Amino acid sequence: MKNNHSKPRLLYALQATGNGHISRAYELIPIFKKYAEVDVLISGTSAELKLPFDVDYNFKGLSFTFGKNGGIDFIDTFKKVKFKPFIKAVTSLPVEKYDIIISDFEPVSAWACKLKGKKCIGISNQEAIKLPTIPKPKHSDKIGDFVIKNYAPTSEGYGFHFLPLADTVFPPLVRSEIRNAVAETKEHYTIYLPAYDQKQLLKFCKHFFYINWEIFSKHTETDYRNENAHIRPINKADFTESLRTCKGFVCGAGFEAPAEALFLGKKLLVIPMKNQYEQHYNAAGLESVGATVLKNIKSKRYKEIEKWLKKESPQPIKFEYSAYRLVQTIIQNYYATQQTSSSKLETLFLPSFKLS
Repeated sequence: MKNNHSKPRLLYALQATGNGHISRAYELIPIFKKYAEVDVLISGTSAELKLPFDVDYNFKGLSFTFGKNGGIDFIDTFKKVKFKPFIKAVTSLPVEKYDIIISDFEPVSAWACKLKGKKCIGISNQEAIKLPTIPKPKHSDKIGDFVIKNYAPTSEGYGFHFLPLADTVFPPLVRSEIRNAVAETKEHYTIYLPAYDQKQLLKFCKHFFYINWEIFSKHTETDYRNENAHIRPINKADFTESLRTCKGFVCGAGFEAPAEALFLGKKLLVIPMKNQYEQHYNAAGLESVGATVLKNIKSKRYKEIEKWLKKESPQPIKFEYSAYRLVQTIIQNYYATQQTSSSKLETLFLPSFKLS
């Protein structure tokens, strides 16, 4: 049994293929560090946000490549996947030296645990997708379901969702900059659609010439204007301010960005990414809380978009800040498996958790 007065060693693994995973790590890793000796692993290369913490393991992982037409480019993805380095990373990762391994839909750590018989705890919205009670997409995708279940296999999981589906499902972890922001409504709409290129987005904006659009794009490094569109490179502070003050938000059906818009009370237009089945699950959940969901932004959708532009702003959805509760659950469950009573646990190094 582990020495009761030492902190457990914890590996926090996240994929950097999406900004949502990094935003969640921003909130959780500092809290985990209060109660465990934490090492950080990242894999993937697609996210635009920078990491505010030291990284102990950095792998290429299994990243998907975005096309320019609103979806994943499977051909380019397959060309760029390097299976040999991935297998080497899985077999060399020393998961056996950790007491707790957490994977935010990160494949290297998950497969290393599966290979070596170690428990792997999943924390991601993908964990919620595995539940039978989750709102389902209108179409089925057996390959998509297979990827969700096997991309980063876990022993047990805690999911995130817009709806309270189960005791193991937590509300979105809205980052502190948004939680502390005071929402305003100015005269622009904000767009974040990384799967579309600027040419398509500018065509869309030009049609709605009477609207001021702010486009945040990973395809530009410079800030410029084109008629009624303001194209801006990805910058966390600039994006936060644009979202805080916008009239509405157009985005993919990821998880964290739509949740932030709901928290601020912004009307939301969601375009699920083609070939990413997870986003279609997210879209079904978002639709159930009032978001408008469209297949794409092609001209045949313009009447529906016009209708959305005329909608009133919804009431904010103030999701509970559940980061401390999630950390508490994981740490206490670890000590329960070490046959430490819950009363004794509180007398060790765990002060009372702040739950709001």
